[in-house]
Amino acid sequence: MIELGVINKLKILRHTPPGLFLGDEEDNEVLLPNRYVPESYEIDDFIDVFVYLDNEERIVSVTDIPYIQRNNFALLRCNEVTNFGAFLDWGLVKELFCPFKEMAFKMKKGDWYLVHCYLDEETNRLLASSKTNRFLDNKTLTVEQFDEVDLIISHPSELGMNVIVNNIHSGLIFSNNIFKDISVGDKLKGVVKKVHANNKLDISLGHIGYRNIEPNSNFILEKITDSDGFIAINDKSSPEIIKEKFQMSKKSFKKALGGLYKQKLITIKDDGIHLNHK
Repeated sequence: MIELGVINKLKILRHTPPGLFLGDEEDNEVLLPNRYVPESYEIDDFIDVFVYLDNEERIVSVTDIPYIQRNNFALLRCNEVTNFGAFLDWGLVKELFCPFKEMAFKMKKGDWYLVHCYLDEETNRLLASSKTNRFLDNKTLTVEQFDEVDLIISHPSELGMNVIVNNIHSGLIFSNNIFKDISVGDKLKGVVKKVHANNKLDISLGHIGYRNIEPNSNFILEKITDSDGFIAINDKSSPEIIKEKFQMSKKSFKKALGGLYKQKLITIKDDGIHLNHK
């Protein structure tokens, strides 16, 4: 099956004046125009091409790789705004169209926008939408606590920065967990810090080794993180204070604390425990 909006691996069937005709295993064919035909090729070779509709709404293939493909997100520049919508630069001759109804707010020529590329079922055209949240779903999660994930910075909020997780879910990095400059559209690695009962995801930009931390250490780490990276208790605090704060004995507390210290996740000072920001 030849799919619109993605890279297809197709067989070279024959050469014609307009270009090469390519085909799949189901006998579907698509033209690769002469401007994209490689200098050397053999009939029956396979070639990777991107397939979409050209300016005359005909299915066509190209060897150019766009900045965004179907069902993905990317930061794109707005080249023009018309009475119908905006045209975005996605690296192909025909620009990617974003209708007004798909704009989170009105676009301006020259500005950059995080968008999702999707196939419109009514027109069979590839379109862009800056209403990215409607393409995310947290009803059924595919991630667990401490999983390492791929992130795209989505948009700021009063609590921190919203992110797209593994191209599927929405998540949030709280302000007190952001220790470097990040911008909308940035692609980063992160960790699922916490999964809430309503499937909301708290995301951290660091501490890839969380999964290997034993439960008591992790409990202490969460307490420190939730206290803005500092807690006024250390290994010299009284057993009563430790038990009240962490619900564990001083012996268990010191052992767990030692594990965090060895992994260089914390610094122990006279005033308390400080989280090491990575």
